[in-house]
Amino acid sequence: MTDNKTSGPDQAVLDELAAADTGGRKLSGFPNRLLLSVAALWSLFQLWIASPLPFVFGFGVFSATEARSIHLSFAVFLAFMAYPALKRSPRERMPIQDWVMALVAAFCASYLYVFYDQLASRPGAPILQDVIVGIVGIVLLLEACRRSLGPPLTIIALLFLIYSLAGPYMPGFLAHRGVSLSGLVNHQWLTTQGVFGIALGVSTSFVFLFVLFGALLDKAGAGNYFIKVAFSLLGHYRGGPAKAAVVSSGLTGLISGSSIANTVTTGTFTIPMMKRVGFSATKAGAVEVSSSVNGQIMPPVMGAAAFLMVEYVGIPYIEVIKHAFLPAVISYIALLYIVHLEAMKAGMRGLPSGNPQRPWLNKIIGFLTGLVGIMALALVVYYGIGWLKPVLGEAAPWVIGGGVALVYVGLLKLGANYPELEVDDPNQEVTKLPRTKPTVLVGLHYILPVVVLVWCLMVERLSPGLSAFWATAFMILIILTQRPIDAYFRGKSDFVADARRGAIDLWEGLIDGARNMIGIGIATATAGIIVGAVAQTGVGLVLADLVEVLSMGNLLLMLLLTGILSLILGMGLPTTANYIVVSALLAPVIVQLGEQNGLIVPLIAVHLFVFYFGIMADVTPPVGLASFAAAAISGADPIRTGFQAFYYSLRTAALPFLFIFNTDLLLIDVDLWHGILIFIVATFAMLIFAAATQGFMLVRSRWYESLLLLLVAFTLFRPGFWMDMVDAPYETMPATQFEQALGELDPDDHLMVRIDGLDAYGAPTSFVMQVPATEGETGSERMASLGLHLMQEDGQVLVDMTDFGSQAEKLGFDFDQQIVEVRVPRDQLPKELMWIPALLLFGLIVLLQRRRREPGLAEGTTAAS
Repeated sequence: MTDNKTSGPDQAVLDELAAADTGGRKLSGFPNRLLLSVAALWSLFQLWIASPLPFVFGFGVFSATEARSIHLSFAVFLAFMAYPALKRSPRERMPIQDWVMALVAAFCASYLYVFYDQLASRPGAPILQDVIVGIVGIVLLLEACRRSLGPPLTIIALLFLIYSLAGPYMPGFLAHRGVSLSGLVNHQWLTTQGVFGIALGVSTSFVFLFVLFGALLDKAGAGNYFIKVAFSLLGHYRGGPAKAAVVSSGLTGLISGSSIANTVTTGTFTIPMMKRVGFSATKAGAVEVSSSVNGQIMPPVMGAAAFLMVEYVGIPYIEVIKHAFLPAVISYIALLYIVHLEAMKAGMRGLPSGNPQRPWLNKIIGFLTGLVGIMALALVVYYGIGWLKPVLGEAAPWVIGGGVALVYVGLLKLGANYPELEVDDPNQEVTKLPRTKPTVLVGLHYILPVVVLVWCLMVERLSPGLSAFWATAFMILIILTQRPIDAYFRGKSDFVADARRGAIDLWEGLIDGARNMIGIGIATATAGIIVGAVAQTGVGLVLADLVEVLSMGNLLLMLLLTGILSLILGMGLPTTANYIVVSALLAPVIVQLGEQNGLIVPLIAVHLFVFYFGIMADVTPPVGLASFAAAAISGADPIRTGFQAFYYSLRTAALPFLFIFNTDLLLIDVDLWHGILIFIVATFAMLIFAAATQGFMLVRSRWYESLLLLLVAFTLFRPGFWMDMVDAPYETMPATQFEQALGELDPDDHLMVRIDGLDAYGAPTSFVMQVPATEGETGSERMASLGLHLMQEDGQVLVDMTDFGSQAEKLGFDFDQQIVEVRVPRDQLPKELMWIPALLLFGLIVLLQRRRREPGLAEGTTAAS
């Protein structure tokens, strides 16, 4: 296929790619009714266990293990129903062997629920029945994984199982004592260390509800609304449809955990429009892929990874969102700029605007007025509800709920004054864009469930599961009532028909949510096999040593190897499974290697690093499914589309390296005003990075200008790199002055202490530890508060002992460790001073390009507007 192809999307290819999320079978009759009913029942079960209702009525209360067991039962049963065994297998019916496997797999998965009491009475001592059920369950889980996710994850999990059993026969450093078959089955299937571990628990508790919430929101019409709003706002700018594609995909990414579904949903409309304004088929598809895949890094859903980070990192969900928010926004802004540069290169124009022409000053005043109005409304709601809750007492939830319902009805009344949103045909020529005001106002009620979700998470501080439940419950109310109420306000009410349509939308939304979850449920369970094998065999330490040897102790090289490993796994694993595997194997190693290099790397930064490279799974050729989906719509070659999308996504690949070395980007220990400054500067730096990688800013850049732009971007992102060379941040003191240095330390500062000792396995190790200033005025008082006792022997400072439960013990001090050196913070010039020469250099580049952009000097490029 070539970029000149103009026919419509290949529907057969699109259907096949969409089936990657929901299954490729198209059943009819009783099997189809059963499939849909079981899917809807799964959604209802997840809503039940997330709600307060089981505790209100006193029945249907499940333990975490029981809930995971039932969750996996639904997933494997639906996997065998929805996914055929082979490409040549029948699509319209289920062979008898698939019925058998579906029922047996569901029984094996529910074994922990059905025999919960008996298993609890014999922990670690499985009987023959337990072992048989576990073996059959693992085999069928791997088969379900192969069908729904392809061979790669299945093969990796199988290799880890073989490694667990064949440990004594492995060569050299890979050898371990091995595990028995019953021990493996017990660990992997009958405990919460393997298949039913943390990953499946997160899928059960959090992920399902967020995926269901997104499915219901899309079924209600929010997806079409987001596309319309994006086009009305941005379609008239240079390369407008591409910018609208970025924004609409970002908005869809807020509620969708699937980059493939995002590509198919928004791309069907945006890609043909991008081609009409001048984008080649390859670039149109690549823009859609880049923006759709980036939806997975956008809080609050983040393709299920946010909830896994809560468990793996051990921080609240709201903290994960805070740390992930800034890089995601910066990445999207940079993609908008890349699209703008592509439009400038080609001399494109936007589509005719549907809005009345107004002076720029009026537009700015209108925008600021709306912004101030929204902020004032937010403050009134926040403080108003804060005042109402203590006044109303137990009646507060009912009153506040009634108020939200009134706002919902009011927004429907407001929207009824404007024409209804229609779903456009992407193959029809668009001559004029929709007007912004009526487009925004007609669907404002779609924003309410998102507001409820964010309010419950960030203000009420409810758990992610309960927050998603209340948002989903509100979404169900909207689906059931929006059609009758809207029709009533428009004066064309047909209550029975409208109510029936709403019930059908709800039924289809429950089914879509469950079918979208099949792959995620299977992936988290299968990845649990890998995590369980790592814990049972210690292979993680072996691989960690191997990677450390390959990196030669260099942290940057270690990060590069980790990124490459994530990309390689990303060619076959879905994002969630990729993140689980790589974080389980390498996240602790990066932290440890950082300590050895004197860099304290927060665990959340490492997990976000792994996740950012994991999202490239749907981009990276030759397996990137999102690229294939976009190519099926655009008519371009999928491999070329994938490489172009990867090129556009370089900014996403650069961000993880930057926030590992500059954790300010993750808003770690940053106040509000400093955070705002970081956002502005980091966004500007990322735009410069995008201009450098695109080879175009005001005009086409010369090679040395691109290099200088990269230098400017790096300096803005990490000014401390240069400042540390000019003015060292620490003063090195001998270890014998440890107590004195601790006593002179300011209360908010910390010492950097290099320690030589032995690791948990008796191997020599060297690392750097942060020691904070503890309570006390003098060095001896602070040593006592720290719980650390030192001794000097032959000129060496050794750890004599640490008090039980003391801060020193928690930091990692241990008997017989040697303190090699102590680094004390010194007054350093503000690292932000390095921004000044960087900005001066940027100004010089701008002057050079402005001269070439003048008439007669432009090098075949189009002037920027």
